[in-house]
Amino acid sequence: MLDNATIQMLLVGIGESLYMTLFSAIFSYIIGLPLGILLVISAKDGIRPNAPVYKTLDIIVNITRSIPFLILMVMIIPVTRAIVGTSLGSTAAIVPLTFSAAPFIARMVESSLMEVDKGVIEAAHSMGASNWQIIKKVLIPEAFPSLINGATIAFATILGYSAIAGFVGGGGLGAIAVNYGYYRYQTDIMLITVALLVVLVQIFQEIGMRFASRSDKRKF
Repeated sequence: MLDNATIQMLLVGIGESLYMTLFSAIFSYIIGLPLGILLVISAKDGIRPNAPVYKTLDIIVNITRSIPFLILMVMIIPVTRAIVGTSLGSTAAIVPLTFSAAPFIARMVESSLMEVDKGVIEAAHSMGASNWQIIKKVLIPEAFPSLINGATIAFATILGYSAIAGFVGGGGLGAIAVNYGYYRYQTDIMLITVALLVVLVQIFQEIGMRFASRSDKRKF
């Protein structure tokens, strides 16, 4: 069952899945982190309330989050081709993965920042801190353990999305499961790819949870 060719194929699949997940997570956080911060500071009880900005961002995030990933991936094929020159392969899958994960991450960031004690923010205001200083030195540091937990969940979610991308030529373990486990009826390959995905998720969750626990200043 596991000859050298199969092992090599699985190793390549693992590499492609990690490649898609890592870069999609990076690009998603480049978009989702500031978006989540804007949602928090522009909210009704934020440090700089702005109803039009909040409502606009809230609608955009809700709409994009409501689109199933597989449908979104097909919908933005022209955009993917315009950015990377093709709609097939691991690199092409990064585009829809980013579009799909960014609003999810924005909500995760918003939820984490909303957990920060309002008293700490008010104290920073009373000491003359600017909005940027409050974001940089109060909100993000205080919410850091929760942000790490959110990043762990987001990473596992993106890894799951990357497997779905295999159905439309995205590469990685998902493509192996589809091309060999589904189309060729090789149940053993299907089970192995599923097991590898589960192991990868567990590894990243364990690393993320430990890092979040060590960074939590509230623990004695």
